[in-house]
Amino acid sequence: MRNRSEPSVDTGGPRGAEGEVEGDADVVRFAFDGRALAARRGQSIAGALWGHGIVAWRTTRGGGRPRGAFCGMGACFDCLVVVNGVPGQRACLVRVSEGDAVTSQEGHGHGALGS
Repeated sequence: MRNRSEPSVDTGGPRGAEGEVEGDADVVRFAFDGRALAARRGQSIAGALWGHGIVAWRTTRGGGRPRGAFCGMGACFDCLVVVNGVPGQRACLVRVSEGDAVTSQEGHGHGALGS
């Protein structure tokens, strides 16, 4: 059971009678673009973001068009995110971990390198 002084973090999952996330022990907390979120332990970053209604988290190099998960199996590279400062991580393959800092990726993710 969560300490009532801790902020509530939404996993996008099922709720118990008191509004708590069922199976709280299996919840990991992470941040996405500075927003506190939670996911089920073992869930991919893409799955966790989908669970919160977030379907686009990257923009293309040419044109800045929004992208999210497309193939869901790591073949297409549409779901790239920055995880703990490392760009180019496929959200459909990387499992979310406690304390991860996940951010949207713009273009190739290496802003200092240019286009």
